[in-house]
Formats: sequence, C-alpha cells, structure tokens
Amino acid sequence: MQLRSVNIGRPRPNPWKPVDLTGIDKRPVTGPVAVAAPGPKGTGAVGLAGDRVFDVKHHGGDDQAVYAYAREDLDGWQQELGRELPDGVFGENLTTLGLDVNGALIGERWRIGEQVVLQVTGPRVPCGTFQGWLDRAGWIKRFTGAALPGAYLRVVRGGEIAAGDRLELVHRPDHEVTVAFCFRALTAEPDLLPRLLDAHEDLPAREVEKIRARLAGPRGA
Repeated sequence: MQLRSVNIGRPRPNPWKPVDLTGIDKRPVTGPVAVAAPGPKGTGAVGLAGDRVFDVKHHGGDDQAVYAYAREDLDGWQQELGRELPDGVFGENLTTLGLDVNGALIGERWRIGEQVVLQVTGPRVPCGTFQGWLDRAGWIKRFTGAALPGAYLRVVRGGEIAAGDRLELVHRPDHEVTVAFCFRALTAEPDLLPRLLDAHEDLPAREVEKIRARLAGPRGA
C-alpha cells in the first residue's frame, strides 16, 4: 500500500454555495508536506500545511483533518464518466494505491512514511460544491448510490509525508463498521443507523450525538 500523491487546494471562487471561495481544486505537490492536528472546526484549518477549507461550518477541524480517496476508485469513475480524473480532483488530500479506503473500519489507523499516523473517522458526504465542481447534473445522487465516499481522518501523530511513502495499517478496531457502511447508513439507508453505534468509541462524539438524536426521532414522539 502506498501514498500515490499528496494534494493541496488552490482557492477558487465558489458559485455553488453561499461562501466566496472553495478549496476543492486540489493538485499534487512534490516534496514533503507537514501534517498536524488542526484543532476544532470553525477556523478553516485542516491537517496538511498549505491547505484549508472555506465552508468552515461543514468542513475542517480535527475530525476532518485529512481526506483520502483511492486511485482505484478514481479509475472506476474515470471509466464510467468518460473523462480524465487526475489525483486530487475529488478534493482529496491523499490519493492512495493498494488500499481499500471504503472498506476501512471506522477507527482504524494508518501509518504513512516513518512518522505520521492517521485514524479513520468517517465518510465524506457529497455537497453542492462537489457536484458543481465536477459539472455533472445529478452527481450527488450518483455518488451516493455508488457508496464509494472516501474517508476522513484525524491526525494521531504528526510529521511529514510525501508521494511514494509506504502506507501501513497499524490498528483495526473490534467492530465491523466500515466507511462505506457508515456512508450508506447516514445517507440512503437510515435503517442501518443503529449498527453505527457498534463503533461509537471510534466515531466523532458529535456524530454519535447526531445518530442518537435521529434514532430517538422527533421530541415527544
């Protein structure tokens, strides 16, 4: 398993959301990139030096510090959509090789290179910026149906990473909740929501609160 590319965003206008800019246009960079925990959501900070988010309400912070997507899944989309999809085009910070990102367990840990350790926190949920960026009508529905969302990660140990670094799985938790399963439960298959609580110790606390609130239903019901 290998880190194929490290991708940093280039700020550009965002006509698809009521924010001025977006960092979804990510491009591979050469050389080492510093990785560190960005702190709480709300500042725009993410885990990779030189990158940031602009929709600070919905993106960034420790639980969404880094976003990873598999090159193999990009290749599948490339064939289906009939267009070239370069590394970083889905807004991912890390494009991987040889790793089943969507089959990763919530809470599992990856070591990249000699220093950095990241932990899977959950799936990416598509938004209007993503659809507008790809310029595909119905893209959110299509992406959701495929259940290949890629994974958000938090920074357990910082350091430096670079394209070509070895990627090693160093911990898998004792449950069966994968990134893809979590995505399906949060989007098109809410009947699966109760099973997400099997991973409650590894999911972000705020996400667990939302899941429990959805399971409880309307107040007073």
